[in-house]
Amino acid sequence: MQQPPKNQSQSKNSEVTRDLASRIASAKREHDLKDGRASRDASSDMNSMARGMRIATEFIAAILVGTVIGYLIDLGLGTSPWGLLTLFMVGFAAGIRNVIRVVAELNAAALLPSKTDAEADKRTDS
Repeated sequence: MQQPPKNQSQSKNSEVTRDLASRIASAKREHDLKDGRASRDASSDMNSMARGMRIATEFIAAILVGTVIGYLIDLGLGTSPWGLLTLFMVGFAAGIRNVIRVVAELNAAALLPSKTDAEADKRTDS
């Protein structure tokens, strides 16, 4: 059996190595794109859950703060139940105001295109 000269075997090996490296790199790019899309979809679901929790927390916190302050006023002044009822209603109104404010902020943030969305659109267009 005759062996090819060293230069030929080295050039074939380097070509095979370059081809393999390029195929691995393209497979990694495709995998990363798929993972990016999947994580973006999952994060939007989690963002929705986080948004809902934030809105609920803002609403409940305002009601609780108003109620506690009203109860303390009633204890101090002996005006039971008027301080509690009045500040409960004020807390409820503040909670609704907070919910409206948070939803407006979230809607304004959702309308602005993010940098990653713009980059993803460029990749799919080209």
